Amino acid sequence: MGEVFAGRYELIDPIGRGGVGAVWRAWDHRRRRYVAAKVLQQSDAHTLLRFVREQALRIEHPHVLAPASWAADDDKVLFTMELVSGGSLAHVIGDYGPLPPRFVCLLLDQLLSGLSTVHAEGVVHRDIKPANILMQATGTGRPHLRLSDFGISMRKGEPRLTETNYVVGTPGYFAPEQMMGAEPDFPADLFAVGLVALYLLQGQKPDSQALVEHFAAHGTPGAPEGIPEPLWQVLAGLLQPDPQARFRTATGARKALTAAVEMLPEAGPDEEPVEVFDQIGPLPPGFGPDGPVTAPQPPQAPHASQTSQASQTPHTPQAAQPSQSPAQEPSVPPPPPVSMSETGSFHLAPPPQQQHQPHPQSQFHQPTPPPAPLPTQPAAPSPYAAGALDPSQAPTSGVPHDASATRPYTSQQQQQHQQHQPVAAHAAPTPVQGGSTWHAPTPVRQTRPGPPPKVAVPVLVVALICFAVGIWALTQM
Repeated sequence: MGEVFAGRYELIDPIGRGGVGAVWRAWDHRRRRYVAAKVLQQSDAHTLLRFVREQALRIEHPHVLAPASWAADDDKVLFTMELVSGGSLAHVIGDYGPLPPRFVCLLLDQLLSGLSTVHAEGVVHRDIKPANILMQATGTGRPHLRLSDFGISMRKGEPRLTETNYVVGTPGYFAPEQMMGAEPDFPADLFAVGLVALYLLQGQKPDSQALVEHFAAHGTPGAPEGIPEPLWQVLAGLLQPDPQARFRTATGARKALTAAVEMLPEAGPDEEPVEVFDQIGPLPPGFGPDGPVTAPQPPQAPHASQTSQASQTPHTPQAAQPSQSPAQEPSVPPPPPVSMSETGSFHLAPPPQQQHQPHPQSQFHQPTPPPAPLPTQPAAPSPYAAGALDPSQAPTSGVPHDASATRPYTSQQQQQHQQHQPVAAHAAPTPVQGGSTWHAPTPVRQTRPGPPPKVAVPVLVVALICFAVGIWALTQM
């Protein structure tokens, strides 16, 4: 089993690495599902502030993969997001090379759809590249991408975390104005989208610097080989070096792309379908589709199981105890090498064996011999032993009262009571209608006599005096 983070997220295996942390496949014990957990690697103030910015982003869109929750444990922090198992666009290019134009247009439309929602929230991504565009494992079905990794994103108007004369992002996907130190803006993201589209169509990373120089010197070039002209016109509008000549919004670029797709030729019958595979791999041992696999419980130690049985077994008479010995117990598998007591939970010690207390485990494992006759002396069995007979609960119909069967601690009280009523204790049964008999109540159940007159009379006199004094005090007020 993996490390449990903050008592909720169980880290299973690493599946990627980002700019500020490693990405793990994790099991969410609260929501009972697998998630992707990004664990911060550094704890300096600058990195932590970027981490807080990223986890605070909440954007709901089918093509955006934003953080869903976060947790902190000692000096570590993480945030989680939905687990996407199809890898990134870099994996797709690694499997197939250049992709068909219609397939690229479908991916580009989804990317611009998600990016328009991000920009509507006032957020500039600043790091759009193939490695940050993830794919659902859809096989040969309709592809589904998710824009992810908002580690260096920022809202327009927020203070920048980058020092002067520094630029953040991935080399090769910078917009020209970023290299000049301009404030991050939406057109910079659209320039990166154009570079990603070229990467998908050509199967290799484009030379952005040479492309910008060619645009600046010769204007918009012709369509490269293998790229249809209508599609190239859209990409050229994304790749203009001048941000003022570029598409200003993702929604505008998406509308132009929709018009260009209608002019593209249909896919040929011999065109190989693109399949998006599961890039994460199988779960490690100990985990299944529904979470951690519960290992079979090892047999418990004899004292642990037999202690729980003691409260459910009746009292064994004293005569049955001599036949009990540890050698006669059946074999029980030994306890596991690491028990709960070694990890912080301790079993309570069994209660000390008294002289008249039975051994409950022997009654469970072997037949109980016939019980010996109960002793008639009042002090024989312990009155607190489990299963001891209670004469006060025995039926009274047709059974004469026997003072010797009462408990020792009631004998003195009964003897005093019998002195006052010697006849009631042994009264003869009185026949009633129907042939049944009943006995007069036993002395134990009769009402106790009141105090003697020597005590009762003075108490009553004092009470009357107090009552009179109270009435007099009220009349004087």
